[in-house]
Amino acid sequence: MALFGTDGVRGLANGPLTADLALTLAQATAVVLGQGRTADARRAAGKRLTAVVARDPRVSGEFLAAAVAAGLAASGVDVLDAGVIPTPAAAFLVGSIDADFGVMVSASHNPAPDNGIKIFARGGVKLPDVVEQRIEAAMSRPKLQPTGADVGRIRRFADAEDRYALHLLSTLPHRLDGIHVVLDCANGAAAGVSPETFRDAGARVTVIGADPDGVNINDGVGSTHIDKLALEVVRLGADVGIAHDGDADRCLAVDAAGNIVDGDQIMAILAVSMKERGELADDTLVATVMSNLGLHRAMAAHGIRVEQTAVGDRYVLERMNQGGFSLGGEQSGHVIMSKHATTGDGVLTGLHLLARMAQTGKSLEELASVMTVYPQVLINVKDVDRTQVGHPVVAAAVLEAEGSLGTSGRVLLRASGTEQLVRVMVEAADVDVASEVAGRLADVVREHLALPA
Repeated sequence: MALFGTDGVRGLANGPLTADLALTLAQATAVVLGQGRTADARRAAGKRLTAVVARDPRVSGEFLAAAVAAGLAASGVDVLDAGVIPTPAAAFLVGSIDADFGVMVSASHNPAPDNGIKIFARGGVKLPDVVEQRIEAAMSRPKLQPTGADVGRIRRFADAEDRYALHLLSTLPHRLDGIHVVLDCANGAAAGVSPETFRDAGARVTVIGADPDGVNINDGVGSTHIDKLALEVVRLGADVGIAHDGDADRCLAVDAAGNIVDGDQIMAILAVSMKERGELADDTLVATVMSNLGLHRAMAAHGIRVEQTAVGDRYVLERMNQGGFSLGGEQSGHVIMSKHATTGDGVLTGLHLLARMAQTGKSLEELASVMTVYPQVLINVKDVDRTQVGHPVVAAAVLEAEGSLGTSGRVLLRASGTEQLVRVMVEAADVDVASEVAGRLADVVREHLALPA
């Protein structure tokens, strides 16, 4: 099984993800990313390579980040230890100080026992698959072993959080004065910088989920447990709630009535706003195939084209880079604003969402009404041959279902990338219709793609 998944290396800390693995991975990263013209020019000028290392507040992040820093320094790389900051902050800092690469130790929205290692190339961009494969191959080969004055140094990146906060504030088209926001920081990496930045932008801020103790990250709080935020917004009579996940690369929202505003709705609001300001490149939004049909219809009504990608923010980002697009993301709350960030940034997204509220004087409920959310029913059909998702009988059933829904619905069948499982997703104007069609298709998949007993 490949070491790298869809978002770096991830697993149970001190299970598959050990300090030894982190150190070896860092050494291999130094070998692979330490190659190239820029690296050679730095060495010719008598300069060592530089890397930013950061983490979320999981207790295991302490030893894993230390192992990463040790592996890099032992390979002759100077390490700037940024401490606990969001993943998008680490990516920003790599580009901001012209570091050669960066490493973020985090498992995002996963529970506390898990952890992960994400690697950013020069400029703070995620690695393409081919580079990850080269790093994995380099783990079993000789490492760099400089001695004496050529070993790397490990220093504290003292103003890392301040640099990131100032960058966020510099992107805002409008201050947030007059808006009362409840922030749920998921007891994660944004617990310090997010409340501070929203306050500096002018908002009145109430904070929950901002007491990380190393083991409570994502525990009943954050974007994967948004009910607590909704209750708090309603109880306080706040204008809006913003929920991050553990490493703050996601943003979901709650309006004043406690209704959840998901990533599709947030993208719709931001796309219209950016188009008005002339900042939506080619009047195009990039979204995955799982984005709601209502998003497509809303964007069409505003003269905005939607480009579709496979599920995963890395595929959204790849398409954005290929086409030079400025906005993209996922229903889950990964929103990428490429003018200001190289990856999904939950704090940046929340700030710009509130800036739109402040600029227009409209509530989040009013802004979110730009799109109608179609009921979406998802059924995971287990123990089936996912490689046969295009089976003729299944394909015929999909065509029949699409015909019955017409223009008022949508069907998507998607094979899992890791399990013998097929996901059946149906959207329709009526939830009962969506459920009936999804159930019928799931039965066809179950019958014709069943694995041998």
